[in-house]
Formats: sequence, structure tokens, C-alpha cells
Amino acid sequence: EILFNSSLSVQEILSKDVLEKQKLISLNKALKYIHFPKTFSQLENSKKRLKFDEHFFLQLFMAYRKTKLRKIKTDPLTIVGDCFNTLVSKLNFDLTNAQKRVIEEIHRDLKNNTPMNRLLQGDVGSGKTIVSILVSALAVDNNSQVVLMAPTEILAQQHYNSFKKLFDHAKVKCLLLTGKMKKEERGIIINDLISGDVSVIIGTHALIQPDVVFDKLSLVIIDEQHRFGVKQRSVLLNKGEHPHFLAMTATPIPRTLSITYHGDMDLSIIDELPKTRLPVTTKVVEPNRIPKVHNFIKSEINSGRQCMVVYPLVEESEKSDLAAAENAYLELSNTIFPDYSVGLLHGQMKKAQKDKIMGDFSKNIINIIVATTVIEVGVDIPNATVMLVEHADRFGLTQLHQLRGRVGRGNFKSYCILVRRSINQNSLERLKIMEATNDGFLIADEDLKMRGPGEFFGTKQSGFFRFKIANMINDGDIIRKARKVAFNTIKIDPMLKSSKNKTICKILNAEYKHLIKELMVSS
Repeated sequence: EILFNSSLSVQEILSKDVLEKQKLISLNKALKYIHFPKTFSQLENSKKRLKFDEHFFLQLFMAYRKTKLRKIKTDPLTIVGDCFNTLVSKLNFDLTNAQKRVIEEIHRDLKNNTPMNRLLQGDVGSGKTIVSILVSALAVDNNSQVVLMAPTEILAQQHYNSFKKLFDHAKVKCLLLTGKMKKEERGIIINDLISGDVSVIIGTHALIQPDVVFDKLSLVIIDEQHRFGVKQRSVLLNKGEHPHFLAMTATPIPRTLSITYHGDMDLSIIDELPKTRLPVTTKVVEPNRIPKVHNFIKSEINSGRQCMVVYPLVEESEKSDLAAAENAYLELSNTIFPDYSVGLLHGQMKKAQKDKIMGDFSKNIINIIVATTVIEVGVDIPNATVMLVEHADRFGLTQLHQLRGRVGRGNFKSYCILVRRSINQNSLERLKIMEATNDGFLIADEDLKMRGPGEFFGTKQSGFFRFKIANMINDGDIIRKARKVAFNTIKIDPMLKSSKNKTICKILNAEYKHLIKELMVSS
């Protein structure tokens, strides 16, 4: 209170023009009123000002990074040639208007002599993979190499199968690199990369090892980017001379979170599902209804379809969770479905085992697959029509939505059955959202509100946000206004060298030095 009544003042960092336009009180008043407000209005105004400042500095960093990226020069990829045209001619379906629009947006970036830095968002089943294939073909047409990194071996294998199937038509060499390959096989692939003999390489974290060297890498694609750390992305980008960068995610990100977290990237959204894609029917069930569910699964299998049963697994090292999946596999295969072929899939298996299980499942040799969340992304079995998720209350909504996306990929009506074993009200409300909608963006919004940004993004991204009072879930309007002011500030004074921005520059460096070190990956 002594401070409140004293004549001490804090230096203002925003101009009078900004304060007036944004209807903000001074920083001096905000710091006083946040501790000793005399009215509710004073408290709200102080919170608004302090939130604005926190969002402003993050957006300022994003604007600074975006401006710096645009000063970097790279080789433009202007040619649309035989590879692209051959692949398009071999498609046995029509691209959606959203896919066509997104390919045009990406091509526009590739034709520039500054590196693309774009995020491609699309709900499960919207067709991101074919977009990445056709964009890669544009790079190949310009005598360049392409790398696509995926977070799991299953997803990398799935991408490789899709890429190779099409690129074979254009006689373009496409290879797969994973960590569990034999030394001799790996050596051949690396030599092909160095010589430029291979144009497209797909793989896991194995791609960021020091011995992986490219002849002319011009396009880097990272799928499910939030599953990787910033340093991993940086290492991959540094394997080329300022390559174009495309991040892809099937996790729909709410708009306010997108401009906060990916504020330095251009955004493309595939907001349209293929017309042939049938909506998946979702049902939440109590454990006492499991026998009926098992009978339903039998009827689907008798009709020639297949089923996936998923158990939660927080970490692959969690033996109790792994044991639950293994025990379920034994019970299902020996007791409940003895007349059907049941397989088990989890992350601890060797690659050869996983490949055999997935191969047999794709050929319908295996009717039911019991798995951990290793199948969350990358499994594309059009004949699978039932997804049964055990302990569904232990999953986040976005993760459940990803799992649901593993069915409904063919021409058959599909179902997602969520078994609720926790009886608290919160779990019921969350699972009811899954029943009510198939809209991934709506689900992402709800998931974010319930779990917060830390859990939403996972441990890889912890430490990114250092807010004391700001809240990216509820501050949408403030974020948009702070972003506009921040980007305008950098537009006028890109290096923050003017005397009026001296304090702003000092605070930015102090608050965001951890980001400036880690995120300036393309400079």
C-alpha cells in the first residue's frame, strides 16, 4: 500500500497512440490496480492491460521471426513438370476444392526465393497425405530432394507406402529410413542420399542423425509436428540450404491457439472432407454393455469387416498399461473371439513383428487387432469398421478423435464405441462431446478448455508459454489486437532499433531469449 500511495512510477512501453486505440490504461496504473483496486472496473482494466502486454511480446517475437525468415534467400521451385503431371493423372479420385486451394497456396510459397514456413492443418481423413505427395512432386520436378519425417515407424511406413505407390509411376526413387534398419541397408540409403540418386526420403527420428547428408535438400515436411521437439526440427532443416518447410498436423488447432503458438507460420487448412467419406457413428457405453458390443463386433466380422480394440498407454514404459493390453488380447483371443483371428500391436515390439501384424491386418488375415495408442495415427485400413476404445475417459478428446479417424476410411458404415469406466461427471461430459460431433476443430476447442495448452500440446512443447496472467483460451480478442500492434511495430521497425522501442527490445530479449535461441531454426 505504501507503493500504491508513493510517487514511484514504471516506465511506459506502449505509445500514447496504441493506448488510446486499444483503450488500455497505463502500465503504472495497471500495476497499482492489480494489487489494490478500489473498484471492479479498475481490476478488470488492469488485467486487460497486463494480459495485452504478455500477448504483445509473444506476438512481437513471432513477427520478428517471420520478418527475419523473409530476409533469408533460397532456391525457388518454379517448374511444374512431368513428375507432378504424371502423379495427378494417376489419381483414381478427384481432389476436393480445399485440397486444390491448399496445393495452390503451397506452390505460391515454393515459387518465392524466400523459404516457405507453412502449417497445413486438416481433420482426420481430409487428405493431407496426397497434398504432401503432390507438393513433393513439385520439388522433384525442380531437381531437388524431399524429406518427410513422421513421429512413429507405423506412420512413416504408411506414408512410404502411399508415396512409393504414386512415385513409382513417375519412376522416381522413394526410400524409407528408420532407426531399426540394419547397418548395411542404412549405409546404402545414406550413400543414395549423398549422391542425389534418391529424390524422396521418408522416415522417423533416424533422419536427424549426423551421418544423414543430402545432395540438394529443398523441401522438409514434418508430420504431426507437435510430437517433435524444436531442436529436432532444427537439425532436419539445417541439412539443407534454407529449405522450404511444411508442417502437417491432423490435430485441429483452435484459431486463437494457432496464432499464439504458430504465429510465425502461414496457415493452410483443409476444411472439407472427401464426399465419399461417411461420418462415423460414436457411442459411449458402460462396462455392463460390453457383451452386446462383442456380439456387434462378431456380426461386423461375419460381414467381412474388421475391428480395432485400443487400450490407453501413457508411456510405453508403463508396464501396467502394457500388461492391460496384453491381458485383454489373451482374453479376447482365447475366450470371447476364439473363432476369429486376433492380433496384438504395441510400441515395444520389434519392427518385423509390427510389420507382420499390420500386413496381416491389412489383408484381413487378422480380424481384430488389440493395440495401444501406437495406432493413433498412420493406420489406414479401409475395411476396418469398428473402433472399440477401452477406458476412454483416460484419453484427451483430440486423441479420441484421432483414434476414431482410423475407421470410416472405406465405403462401409463405421462405428466408434467408447467404454467409460470412470463414473465422474467430467468424464461423462467429455465423452458426450465425442458422441455429439465429428468436427475436429470443435473437439479441439473443447479439449483445450478442459485440459489447457500444456496437456493439449504434450511434454515436447512444455516451457513455450511463460504467461503470468494471460490466458490463451479466453483471451481471443486481446490476442488478435496484440498481434496486430506487434506485427505493425516490427513492420515499421524490424530490428527494434528506434529510441521509442529501446525498452521493448530489452524486454523482448529478456523474456524470450529461450525462444530466440531455440526457435530461430531457419536462420
